[in-house]
Amino acid sequence: MLKQPIAALAEKVRSGELAAAELAEASIAAIERDDARLGAYLTRSFDALRARAAELDARRARGDDLGRLAGVPIGVKDALATRGLATTCGSKILVGPRGQRWLPPYDATAVTRLLAEGAVLTGKCNMDEFAMGSSNENSAFFPARNPRDPSRTPGGSSGGSAVSVAAGMTPGALGSDTGGSVRQPAAFTGVVGVKPTYGRVSRYGLVAFASSLDVVSPFARDVRSAALLTEVISGHDPRDSTSAPRPVGAFVAACERSIEGLRIGVPSQYFAAGLAAEVEDSVRRALDAAAKAGATLVPVSLPHTEHAVAVYYVLAAAEASSNLSRFDGVRFGARRDGADLAELYERTRAEGFGPEVERRIILGAYVLSHGYYDAYYLKAQRVRTLLARDFDAAFADVDVIAAPTTPTTAFSLGEKLDDPLTMYLSDVYTLPASLAGLPAMSLPSFDAPPVDGRPSLPVGLQLIARAFDEETMFRAARGVERALEER
Repeated sequence: MLKQPIAALAEKVRSGELAAAELAEASIAAIERDDARLGAYLTRSFDALRARAAELDARRARGDDLGRLAGVPIGVKDALATRGLATTCGSKILVGPRGQRWLPPYDATAVTRLLAEGAVLTGKCNMDEFAMGSSNENSAFFPARNPRDPSRTPGGSSGGSAVSVAAGMTPGALGSDTGGSVRQPAAFTGVVGVKPTYGRVSRYGLVAFASSLDVVSPFARDVRSAALLTEVISGHDPRDSTSAPRPVGAFVAACERSIEGLRIGVPSQYFAAGLAAEVEDSVRRALDAAAKAGATLVPVSLPHTEHAVAVYYVLAAAEASSNLSRFDGVRFGARRDGADLAELYERTRAEGFGPEVERRIILGAYVLSHGYYDAYYLKAQRVRTLLARDFDAAFADVDVIAAPTTPTTAFSLGEKLDDPLTMYLSDVYTLPASLAGLPAMSLPSFDAPPVDGRPSLPVGLQLIARAFDEETMFRAARGVERALEER
């Protein structure tokens, strides 16, 4: 039931063919069956879920309009504020001295928009601490695991949200994508993950990691469902100064358009050394299928791609060091008393933050410090501009750009945990679109073949479009999805 397209489920609830309470119980049963093994959730909200579903069924009986997501269970990344529902950002620093977790007094705008369309929330999904990680192993509580092979990572930082969808616990989920934190887990778990244009979705209520990069982003099992969730959460919000006053496009309708005549750019820099052979083979086969469906493949060049990792980890760390200064033990969350205020800050942050968060705060403080600001931070901003110009030049000749989402399939838990640089390279193909603020998404390509008797693993195909042109991106994605279904 939970693996059906979101629009179909919502229509069944609106028509009375299916009760919202039935959907809620199906989701609860799936979470209770699989979550202990997969670690998708940090907080469950089953009582509220049942009450909300019952309310929707009562409203339907009265003839009320239930919205486009009527009764659809949705998981929410633990970095998004949910009124009265614990939010920790996967960190011990938001857990109080008696174990109580922070309870936000408001909902994030994206959550408000889901609820307004009739969605029901299952709980808060596991994540790397403060969204800093590529494997979900940096969660302060426990790692999430890949449903295809639980010895492997589901990706990060939105790993729990990806697992919720991939394992059939919910038809959709919200994550956040700063440098690939939705697209990479989508690729690793075989679902669809969308990073809208920066400014398309309000960041109000999203606990900030890197404010010039963070984007609230949805997961779903198919392109149309992902388009519907993106359409619902998009739109201007006066409470977010970075929210763009742009009309929301018809993303779902765009999925019905043919890809015949669509120009798909294929950047040579994304098919270079470091790309696993099985990933390249899968992506090229998917592109061949798109070409047979009428699209045109066009070689393009994005020459500054090789600098994206360095630029991202300078800029994101700098912004993180500023944003995370608010977690000091004074206003909320953990508090470790000291002899004076300085010692209180030091003890609270040293015990509350994990090693990856500490590493990035220290790096960010360093690149912003006197004597190093020009050499690192300012230079990284200039190269960021060059990366954006690369995309501008490429889009003069193509409608979308296609590439692998990740250089490898899902790696084993623990494999890269002690090697931060290798872990950072997991996002080498997702970072450029983030730095340029462009919409990008990952959809399942052909699975990589099984090796040594282990399960076959998903491969993600990434599509990147011009800023605020999600319609073309979804048109291309559904066209590729359709071409793969017909193979």
